[in-house]
Amino acid sequence: MAVVGHFQGGAGTPGQTPRRVGMPAITRYILSQLVTVTFFVTLGLTFAIWLTQSLRFLDYIVNRGLPATTFFGFIGLLLPSFIGIVLPIATFCAVLVVYNKLVMDSEMVVLRAAGLSHLQLARPAIIAAAGVTLAVYAIVLYIQPPSYRAFKDLQHQIRHDYSTVLLQEGRFNSLAEGITVYVRERSADGELRGILVHDKRDPERPVTMMAERGALVGTEAGPRVIMVNGNRQEIEQDSGNLSLLHFDRYTVEITQLGDTPQTRWRGAKERYLSELLSPGSGSEDLRARSELLAEGHQRIVAPLYTLAFVLIGLAALLSGEFNRRGQAHRLLFAILCVAVLESLALALHDLAGRWSETIPLMYLAALLPGAAGLFVLLRSPRKRPAAQALLQAGAE
Repeated sequence: MAVVGHFQGGAGTPGQTPRRVGMPAITRYILSQLVTVTFFVTLGLTFAIWLTQSLRFLDYIVNRGLPATTFFGFIGLLLPSFIGIVLPIATFCAVLVVYNKLVMDSEMVVLRAAGLSHLQLARPAIIAAAGVTLAVYAIVLYIQPPSYRAFKDLQHQIRHDYSTVLLQEGRFNSLAEGITVYVRERSADGELRGILVHDKRDPERPVTMMAERGALVGTEAGPRVIMVNGNRQEIEQDSGNLSLLHFDRYTVEITQLGDTPQTRWRGAKERYLSELLSPGSGSEDLRARSELLAEGHQRIVAPLYTLAFVLIGLAALLSGEFNRRGQAHRLLFAILCVAVLESLALALHDLAGRWSETIPLMYLAALLPGAAGLFVLLRSPRKRPAAQALLQAGAE
């Protein structure tokens, strides 16, 4: 067993328990396993979530012509938000895996026989949980807001940059309500060839325009389709005759697309903690005040669930008697408790987004389970007669 070498038994005065040696080494031994398992579980869960979320945005490549490099950079901006969610769960999984392995390999029996208390055995996991908690705080407070803000800005830009992304050749593109544009070909410099524009913003006077070439350009008044060498067709409502007008140059204004990322309202996930706890006085901020406050307190509470999850797992695995047949029921109990706690956290966050008065419940849900787990670990375990006999035999 790997941990046996960290302890020295043997000679001692009668009635004296074995001397404990190498406590830091034991802590490093368990802590290194926890860090390794946490890293790989985080990597696996993050990749799985990132992959499933990426499928929602494949339309930008398949139907809208977004380059693959831009697409992966676009999706990469979501990684901090994924990691902030995954890290507490990954740490909990690592505690279950590592400590259950110590039990199944009988290493835990040796550690307990050497006189280590529950809190001493839990020390590596608590250190790991504290480190992960600080990392999650750094992510949700400083890394996630600018990353998610850049993601939303880029998403907004892609949705509105029709000249480079959404105006696809060989397809009928709906640029705005009532305006459909067809382009036979688009050159590398952005010039459009074989243009057809159908404008039915005025249902009583729909207009169809065709041109040999043109371009979609942005102006201070909004995007415009500039058409060169074409014609304008309109059916006169009174007579039903076709009115045909040839032109050398014609401009179609599309004012509905004039919105820019700078004028976009910032959502809760895009804001820093100070902006969430002190919303502005604008109409949108006032309307979403409860949602902003709930997100701000969620930023404070969410990292604390790492400690709560870990203490629940430690309490389930370290308390009680050793069972050679395994401790599957304890593992299932810990997983069930964490699942219920995670569901409760999501429900309270949603509830606080509607009623700010329920925000204190978010803190209680994060602190009470961890306090209960710590109480279980601090209780003095009853020594079984066999364990006492083992200690006495080691002293003799």
